[in-house]
Amino acid sequence: MRIEKMALGPLSTNCYIIAYDEQALIIDPAGDGDRIIDKIAELKVEPLAILLTHAHFDHIGALELVRTHYRLPVYMHKLESDWLEDPNLNGSGLFGVELVKANRADYFLDMKVYQFGSISIEVRHTPGHSPGGVAFVFHDDQFVIGGDSLFAGAIGRTDLPGGSFEQLEESIRQQFYTLPDEYIVYPGHGPETEIQKEKDTNPFVQS
Repeated sequence: MRIEKMALGPLSTNCYIIAYDEQALIIDPAGDGDRIIDKIAELKVEPLAILLTHAHFDHIGALELVRTHYRLPVYMHKLESDWLEDPNLNGSGLFGVELVKANRADYFLDMKVYQFGSISIEVRHTPGHSPGGVAFVFHDDQFVIGGDSLFAGAIGRTDLPGGSFEQLEESIRQQFYTLPDEYIVYPGHGPETEIQKEKDTNPFVQS
């Protein structure tokens, strides 16, 4: 399994390309779509789908460009089904940045295990930062793409529309801290961390 992290867009949001056996998934095409396309070409892989951890503008800035270029299906949680088309819901209309709009997702995620080619993923619902936040757990390789829920030494902000610290705390305890201690967390911003480290030292949510 190869994990390519690219900090993209106005907020340096992490976009991930998960590649295995000449196939790949694109998670959170945050911006700079040409860079994503160039990286796919460099890796010489076939993208199978675009997965969204949530639908804030800084995670979907290049969504339409990339999905159109590859004709890919888009998967997200149904609670944010209207956010792609609405700049006020996805936040781009509230922060004085360029308005971000995209077409609706093709599929809504269930909380189960999905198989994309040779890549197996468990989807976990992680509300708190946003209502439809999800985490993608790759058990075979012991890591999780966590969106804006759990960061290295921090957590996602909860003061945006639909946010809730109580929900986020529960999500972290139930959906992240129940993973094995050695699992790596790849967040929506900043460097990766480990479940054990955050359980022991995260100042906001400790086990």
